[in-house]
Amino acid sequence: MSQNGKIRVGVVGVGYLGSIHLSKLVNFPEIERIYVYDINPQKMLEAQEKYNVVITRSLEEIVKKSDAIICASPTTTHYDIVKFCIDEGKPVFVEKPLTDNLESAKEIVELSRRKGVKVQVGHVERFNPAFLVSVELIKDKVFFIESVRMSLYNPRGTDVDVILDLMIHDIDLTLYLIGEMPENISAIGVPVLTESIDIANVRLEFPSGALANLTASRISLEKLRKFRIFTPQNYISIDLYNKKAEMIKRFDGEILPYFPEVDNSRDAITLELKSFINSITNDEPVAVSVEEGYRNMLVAHLIKENIFKRLERILENIRS
Repeated sequence: MSQNGKIRVGVVGVGYLGSIHLSKLVNFPEIERIYVYDINPQKMLEAQEKYNVVITRSLEEIVKKSDAIICASPTTTHYDIVKFCIDEGKPVFVEKPLTDNLESAKEIVELSRRKGVKVQVGHVERFNPAFLVSVELIKDKVFFIESVRMSLYNPRGTDVDVILDLMIHDIDLTLYLIGEMPENISAIGVPVLTESIDIANVRLEFPSGALANLTASRISLEKLRKFRIFTPQNYISIDLYNKKAEMIKRFDGEILPYFPEVDNSRDAITLELKSFINSITNDEPVAVSVEEGYRNMLVAHLIKENIFKRLERILENIRS
């Protein structure tokens, strides 16, 4: 960090998502300089021309020159990049999922704890304005959640299955709201356009008796991100895609509709990046910890394991 309190930020991976991050970061007054690194030199040149950033030639160079790193590279590269940042003592924001497998994610958690380096995981729906305003309205224990997340097919996200690509958003929100790990999981899913799972549905049962039913598909003809929350007193329906929320609440013996005002001037990616920068400049905990990122991956892993076991039973019955 420079003497004027401003920081230098490096963005590793300046493809689709990295470019979005750059478009937000260039407006942050707390940032003195932005460096970029990508294995594709043309991507860096485009970023330099559009955002006036500084090109670097290696991961080592960008980490050395930066006070903090934004990792927006493909999931399969997260482990190596995040590990190097931690080893060099540099705070890192890494897009979800934390890594592409459970073992490497656990190693990142242990390493960040041992080194005392901040790692924030990019679960952007936590910062969705419709979710933020809805969370403020929850006064009771959440006992049921239903989510449906549909997306058009996009080859960009198919380096992982639909559970790590899409459903993990809703896994994160569910675990955040319920505050427990599930004790029972029942799931089904199938590959359709790729060799991994493209459509999945899961039922999560929690020790408190709370339930969650999550569905995700990446071969839909429309984009849909509905998240419904049930408490003893209220029902909240959140349209995460259109950033809207509606609530049914009990008041003086009556059932009344309520439409909370959502501040759509607040952008979720800007808010999550701002929270990461603030955690560094103010020495505060990160908004979405590396432990939470690992917890989400663990549940995703258990869901996949349950799906594979179910598919094996189905195939055995077919063969017999």
